[in-house]
Amino acid sequence: MPLAGNRQRVSALGEKTVEWGLFLCAAVSILTTVGIVAILAAEAIGFFRVVPILDVLTGAEWIPLFTEARYGILPLVWGTLMVAAIAGLVALPAGLMVAVYLNEFASAPLRKWAVYSMELLAGIPTVVYGYCALLLVTPFLRRIFPELGSFNALSAGLVVGWMILPMIVALSGDALRAVPDSLREGAFALGSGRLRAVFRVVVPAAASGIAASFVLAFSRALGETMIVAIAAGQFPRLGWSPLEPVQTMTAYVVQIALGDAPVGSLQYRTIFAVGAMLFATTFLLNVIGHRLLDRSGENAG
Repeated sequence: MPLAGNRQRVSALGEKTVEWGLFLCAAVSILTTVGIVAILAAEAIGFFRVVPILDVLTGAEWIPLFTEARYGILPLVWGTLMVAAIAGLVALPAGLMVAVYLNEFASAPLRKWAVYSMELLAGIPTVVYGYCALLLVTPFLRRIFPELGSFNALSAGLVVGWMILPMIVALSGDALRAVPDSLREGAFALGSGRLRAVFRVVVPAAASGIAASFVLAFSRALGETMIVAIAAGQFPRLGWSPLEPVQTMTAYVVQIALGDAPVGSLQYRTIFAVGAMLFATTFLLNVIGHRLLDRSGENAG
């Protein structure tokens, strides 16, 4: 009996240790996030005290390093949205089709190897994607568009789309697997073929989860840094052509962080102003995406 009591005490102590360890890990994560937000907000507020936020949001010129500086963030926002939109046009339909095929039509061995390939694709550093866009994709696209510049939004957007493809496949696949088999069986019982059952029953039933994968992947595309910093250029502009260089919000942060502005100056604080706007946008998209995922889980339950 004493031995059993000692084992129980040791087991209880081990559980408490693990519990406190997990609590500390969670607390460090939360406090780190709070610290980042606090620093970002403090520096951004210091910038907006000098430059009115309305001028920043409505201005059409972004030249903070010139003598007569202009702080209109619309060119950076436009470049970011253009690259993300190109990525979405590539990745969203392709990712959904791959997810549907792997989860509804592919054999188990093929699905297994495809999942391994997607995990490998997701593990490639984005700087490698950036140089692939610059050295492989852009020269290839120049055969189709001779006027294409060395830095352009098109090749950056295509490669960003390739980068977010595994996320869409994984999240959309989870949503499709959450659909009860009874819905598939009911469609088959009513005479539907497999293809019709998938696209008329299964995909609509998983619509919330698929939409969440799209939102989260688009948020990831908005926040991509190295690909756009390497391949898209550093020319903030408002224009419709994806064949010309653009500058995204993340690429601008990289540019200034390399030392183009003295620390503590107004130009340096533009990093935090741009970062705060990007953070607010991606945070909102992530909240929407997770709400859609929660709704998908409720519908599946």
